[in-house]
Amino acid sequence: MARAAKVAIIGGGIGGLAAALALHRRGIEIELYEQSPELSEIGAGLNLSPNALKAFRALGIEAEAIAIGYEAESQVIRNWSNGRTIFRQARKGVMAEKFGAGYLTVHRADLTAVLSRHLPEHIFRLGARCTGVVPGDQTAVARFADGREIEADIIVGADGIRSVVRESLFGAEAPRFTGCVCWRGLVPMDSVPRGLIATDNTMYMGPHGHVVHYLVRRGELVNFVAHYDSDAWTEESWTRECDRSELMQTYAGWHDSLLRLYECAERYYKWALYDRDPPERWSKGRATLLGDSAHAMLPYLGQGACMAIEDGYILAAALAHMPDDLGGALQLYERVRAPRARRTVLGSRERAKMNHLASPWARLKRNAAFAARRIFDRDSTIFQADWLYAYDVAVEGRFDEASRRVA
Repeated sequence: MARAAKVAIIGGGIGGLAAALALHRRGIEIELYEQSPELSEIGAGLNLSPNALKAFRALGIEAEAIAIGYEAESQVIRNWSNGRTIFRQARKGVMAEKFGAGYLTVHRADLTAVLSRHLPEHIFRLGARCTGVVPGDQTAVARFADGREIEADIIVGADGIRSVVRESLFGAEAPRFTGCVCWRGLVPMDSVPRGLIATDNTMYMGPHGHVVHYLVRRGELVNFVAHYDSDAWTEESWTRECDRSELMQTYAGWHDSLLRLYECAERYYKWALYDRDPPERWSKGRATLLGDSAHAMLPYLGQGACMAIEDGYILAAALAHMPDDLGGALQLYERVRAPRARRTVLGSRERAKMNHLASPWARLKRNAAFAARRIFDRDSTIFQADWLYAYDVAVEGRFDEASRRVA
């Protein structure tokens, strides 16, 4: 091209920020448009598995991610009513040895701060609510609620599961309600009675639901998320507060340590879980999708943020690889990312079924499979996710012929 490309990113969440950093590292001009008046994240935890940490290593921020996170000694699955250990697998040190990086749990706001402080202030356009995108063959145009229009060589929709960019490119399509409601809370470790919970990443599996709790912010906070099959609530918002009594009633009969942990929180939030079918296409003209706008997925493989981070790195690598054919670069990006994202979306759906088995016999069979794996397949990860964790964007983003054949 006669001039350097300009990329406009719609959405300032973790996916948008990761993409902005990846593009910035490649020397590509960027602007990031976020509808909120400030960059902020909800008070909740997330998983950063080895594939995400390797992406951060490639971007030069792995050490900072480790500094804000927590690495548990083990991942543990427990019985919902009596707390009996169903499966335990070491994590600390083991993940890094096997996959080249560790497994962290972090606070979303802390991760947002790490990503944003490596970006120049002048790229941010806050309070900018996108209302639509018009893709063209050479550029794309984004329109905003205040009447502004901007033109860029590439527009990237990183605006979440209800993406305006996706609707502009491919038409309206409602997300799929999964029939599951979640509650979450954060508790300072100082407020948790000594010995009540272990510091492992812990999951309780029961009929029609499961509960996870893990530490974030260097072990200072406990993040819990409780999932339950229900169609009584369909609002998606992560900031809707609710009363503790909902949790206590829903999980009456579950292990006492969970109920006591719930009582330690001061605020509780609930939301309904949605995902989308994997799309046939991610790009149209000079506009493309990234993260939840392309492949919103259930959280049961812990890959929502991780996939968005990978997307951002590969998008930047593709644009740097084909600077004189930006349309071809978007096709390359989609070709590399879509199969992996599709497999993760569908795998997360399958894991949801296994987590919430209602039949006691089905749960017994599932737990027996865990026991057999512990004996006969000790090297496999707890949910057989080696294919997820082994991925390395620094390798995939080289775009040499050998790696394309593998992909």
